[in-house]
Amino acid sequence: MTDTASSTTPEVAATPARPVGVDIQESETNRAVVEAIEADNPDCAVQHMPGLVRITATGRLVINRVTVEDRLGREWETHEFQMAIVSYFGHIKEWDDDEIVIAWDH
Repeated sequence: MTDTASSTTPEVAATPARPVGVDIQESETNRAVVEAIEADNPDCAVQHMPGLVRITATGRLVINRVTVEDRLGREWETHEFQMAIVSYFGHIKEWDDDEIVIAWDH
C-alpha cells in the first residue's frame, strides 16, 4: 500500500483582487477630485456618465488630500468627499485627515 499523503502543501489558487470604485457627482469642484484620484491611482478606469463619474480600480482606491488640494487650488478636507460621492463599492478601510482608502477586507 502506498502512502497518498503528500509532504508538500497543495498549491492554493490566488484569489484575484476584486474591483472597488466610487461614483462621484459631476461638478466643477468634483472634477478636481476626479483628476486627483486619477493621478494617485494610475491603473484606475474612469467612466463619464450623465451627471456622474464612475472610477474603478482593482484592489484599492486611494484619495489623497494633498493631491486634491493641488488640483483644486485651495485647502480640501477629506470630509468634503461625503458631498461628492453618490455611491461606492468596497469598504472604507481608512478615512482620516490625509487620505481615504476604499478596499475589500479579503
